[in-house]
Amino acid sequence: MSATLILALGTFAVGTDAFVLAGFLPDTARSLHVSTATAGQSVTVFAAAYALLSPIVATLTSRIGRRPLLVAALLVLALANLGSALSPTFAVLLVTRVLAAAGAAAFTPNAGAAAASLVAPHLRARALAVVVGGLTIATALGVPLGTLIGAWMGWRWALGLVALVCLLVAAGVAAVMPDLPGSPRVPLRSRLAVLREPAVLAVLPLTLLGMAAAYILYAYAVPALSAVGITGSATAWMLALYGIGAIAGNLGGGYATDRWSTTRVLVAGYFTMAAAMVIWSALAATHTDAPILMGGLMIAWGAASWCQTPPQQHRLITAAPQEAPLVIALNASAIYLGIGAGTLLGGLTTPAGTATMAATAAALAIAALGYLLLTGSRKVNTSN
Repeated sequence: MSATLILALGTFAVGTDAFVLAGFLPDTARSLHVSTATAGQSVTVFAAAYALLSPIVATLTSRIGRRPLLVAALLVLALANLGSALSPTFAVLLVTRVLAAAGAAAFTPNAGAAAASLVAPHLRARALAVVVGGLTIATALGVPLGTLIGAWMGWRWALGLVALVCLLVAAGVAAVMPDLPGSPRVPLRSRLAVLREPAVLAVLPLTLLGMAAAYILYAYAVPALSAVGITGSATAWMLALYGIGAIAGNLGGGYATDRWSTTRVLVAGYFTMAAAMVIWSALAATHTDAPILMGGLMIAWGAASWCQTPPQQHRLITAAPQEAPLVIALNASAIYLGIGAGTLLGGLTTPAGTATMAATAAALAIAALGYLLLTGSRKVNTSN
């Protein structure tokens, strides 16, 4: 289990790397002499590069042994984060973010595959949960961690710490990971053949749409909270509430999917997200300070954002059970494309103010709900 825990620490580093910059966008913007909206595109670039590079990297590296591949991926991540920390200009920062996305795309899927192969068959689901849990927790807590670390040390030191964690995990993998062979090479065209399945095509756009709705405000959460009177140390507490909600939503979404149905969970999630964004928009538009209400909205927003993943994965596996690993990987790409699209849209609407940003997020959540209701009668809509 020691190797599994080390791999989980690696996925935690990857997830933190993806979103830690969002916790101190204003400071990054000032340091690199760009606007906050422009600085937010560093999150967009990472997410989009990860989504696009993931199937390509998987194809190119399939024959490499798992241990050297994982170590190399972590070294690339460490180098990229060090480059980001030392970036003299925003253009250099974007280049290093793409390099980090390539390392993440090589590490995360192979970490899960390695964890599953290291344990007995009846323990594989548990091992996968541990490894994926590192990514889930980091994704949920990326902005809170960024805010706290940034307040103490600044954004460059925060990225330097991520680089250090990647180096430590690389050393751990090299020390305890047994030799595991690569897989037979599968052409990229064959990997993507599952996209011809109508049921799969019905699910993936919803992942993209739902995550875009969830992430319009995420990268810009610090200034968005300031618009409703949440500043200073209260910001970190609010973002921590988001993280708590996200973890609870992910766990609760899995339980509720098993207990009830995918459609019910998703309907509840999108409705909750839309309602939270409408209320946030109203508070910002009327300049109302309501910290207790905002705390509840942060929990609801986090839960609604991350309750989507378990039912969507369930729908995809039901649609293509023989291609379960591949469709889950494609869903991860759709998640990151949605994150990138949401962050981009957030940057475009930032000049119009927080009320407009939140209203846009609400509109996308409603659009996701409408799309679900239109496509939910297909085979992918199953209950247990």
